[in-house]
Amino acid sequence: MDSLTHIAIGACIGDLFLGKKIGKKAMLYGAIAASLPDIDFITSFWMNTPDDLLAHRGFTHSFLFAFLIIILLAIFFRKRHSAEEIPVKTWLVFMGTEIFSHIFIDAFNAYGIGWFEPFSHYRVSFNVIFVADPFFSIWPGIAAICLLILNRNSNKRRRIAKLGLIFCSLYLLYCFSNKIRIDNKTRYALIQKGIHYNRYLTTPTPFNNWLWYVVAETDAGYQIGYCSVFDKNEPIEFKYFPRNDSLLKPWNGRRDLRKLIRFSRGYYTAGISNHGIVFNDLRFGQIMGWENNDADFVFHYYLNEPGANYLIIQRGRFANWNWNSVRAFIHRIRGN
Repeated sequence: MDSLTHIAIGACIGDLFLGKKIGKKAMLYGAIAASLPDIDFITSFWMNTPDDLLAHRGFTHSFLFAFLIIILLAIFFRKRHSAEEIPVKTWLVFMGTEIFSHIFIDAFNAYGIGWFEPFSHYRVSFNVIFVADPFFSIWPGIAAICLLILNRNSNKRRRIAKLGLIFCSLYLLYCFSNKIRIDNKTRYALIQKGIHYNRYLTTPTPFNNWLWYVVAETDAGYQIGYCSVFDKNEPIEFKYFPRNDSLLKPWNGRRDLRKLIRFSRGYYTAGISNHGIVFNDLRFGQIMGWENNDADFVFHYYLNEPGANYLIIQRGRFANWNWNSVRAFIHRIRGN
């Protein structure tokens, strides 16, 4: 999830654990601990783009890192607050809840997370919620603001912190139910249209959990479409994109291409652009693809110009958006 969401959730957890003992410092410690796995952003200052893609949500989001940092944090804060005589066990459970909340929530996005690094490079990705979903984040956000305002001795604090975490958890369960519905619609549409597929993925479009992006892999390419939970019985309309592996032959064996294929989990196509050959990771959707099924993919990497690849996951995601685009987006969310 986005950084603000992790901070808000961490603050609520912190207040629940230690708010009565150390006051609002518990919120600060919780926000810091819940944000620590994202320290991997530092690697972007010296790594090239393909390496940075795999480093982000890699080792610092692994179980091994979690166990190590939990122990270190617990020892550090136990010494810092020795006067309060808070048992080290309490600090371990507190920091464990904070760190694991982060790496657990991040696994529900499309990016993927390296839970098992460095022993396995497999990245976990449940594709249940968009990386920034205001309907998920608003509840802990409101709760955290209220906790900052309320007096540390207020009897309302625990109830507010609990409600913030409960409501976002309930929303996540709702997202799971949407995921199941969309998966069922996807399989039905593929069978009805006679499309033979090897695997498929479904993931939410930006800032909501009602309009979903669908990718079905075939032997030579991908069928791509969009489906709303509010769509009636009409099957999903798919657009076919060939994989175009032949375009990548001049780069076979090149390190950045191998890294990109690994990062994409095999969901990729190659194409030709003004910058030469472009590598598309299909998992992150198209630029307003629900309006134009021929739209460019959000994630595209210029193989001819590796130095021109910056923020490639977000490149163009909101290009040309205006009020008409927003209205069209909302209209598509409402169903066909």
